[in-house]
Amino acid sequence: MSARARLETRLNRIWYEGAAVPLWAELGERVYRGLLGLRRWAYSLGLRRATRLPVPVVIVGNLTAGGTGKTPLVAWLAGELRQRGWKPGIVTRGYGAAAHSARRLPPGAEPGEFGDEPVWLAHATGCPVAIGRRRIEAARLLIESDGVDLLVSDDGLQHWALARDLEIALIDGQRGFGNGRLLPAGPLREPVERLARVDAVVVNGGEREGAFGMRVRADRVLSLRDLAQARPIAGLRGQRVHAVAGIGNPNRFFELLRSHGIDVDPHPYPDHHAFDGSELVFDDDLLVLITEKDAGKCARFADGHTWVVPIDVELPAAFGDLVHRRLHTLRSPG
Repeated sequence: MSARARLETRLNRIWYEGAAVPLWAELGERVYRGLLGLRRWAYSLGLRRATRLPVPVVIVGNLTAGGTGKTPLVAWLAGELRQRGWKPGIVTRGYGAAAHSARRLPPGAEPGEFGDEPVWLAHATGCPVAIGRRRIEAARLLIESDGVDLLVSDDGLQHWALARDLEIALIDGQRGFGNGRLLPAGPLREPVERLARVDAVVVNGGEREGAFGMRVRADRVLSLRDLAQARPIAGLRGQRVHAVAGIGNPNRFFELLRSHGIDVDPHPYPDHHAFDGSELVFDDDLLVLITEKDAGKCARFADGHTWVVPIDVELPAAFGDLVHRRLHTLRSPG
């Protein structure tokens, strides 16, 4: 196990399993809380200012570190808004990208150069995608090169330099807010009270009063060697498989498979794990199931045993109506 994986395992025990918070994390939380307060103070006094762009900006983010399902929600939202007549572009930090400057993803972009999530978003949505540590620069690229009339930011709730017109916060319905403490003593990037200031709250796989429920489902698997080759996931019921995932919350993927009656041998890796192919090799003939997010990084290791599990996101129609109505008001204020 790598040092990063060991650290993630330890933090998860502290954040979600009730393990004692060590002194270094206690001290780190105090420093983090102080820096967060200074940052808020700087923006409130106008010492730092958010940049407003000429098109509406929708932020999809969360309060906790780690995976909550933001990227699938961004993909769903971009597709939904495009169907309603918008021309959305997607901006994201591009974690794991080879360069830090703002760049628009070209056709055939590779995860090693642009990051796994941006490449998946471009493939899944067909929308223009740009990456950059400074999301403002990435957003301007899409406005200038693609003429988008709407921007959706994958993550960025805490990226205050980019002014936003709509904020959507996503909550992990399984893990919630953990021990309720700020980083690094807990998983919170901001206090839970921050939810009172967002425009909509979505719960992935759970319920919360006043929030929209999001459900992730899978009904097929695709051969990594030939994505046109599909088989129903129901046909794997009762079979034992290796499930490999390098995402923020691998257990969510494993539980999704188990919900279909699949006997899962789990193999979790850290988020944005750089696959070298050895992770997909086992001394048996069992099928290997991987996530869509990992598929791009694993494509060059494709064999007949490795299959991708694409997911579909389901949300209430009222959620899409709310977002479209608010954005339409911005576009046509009269």
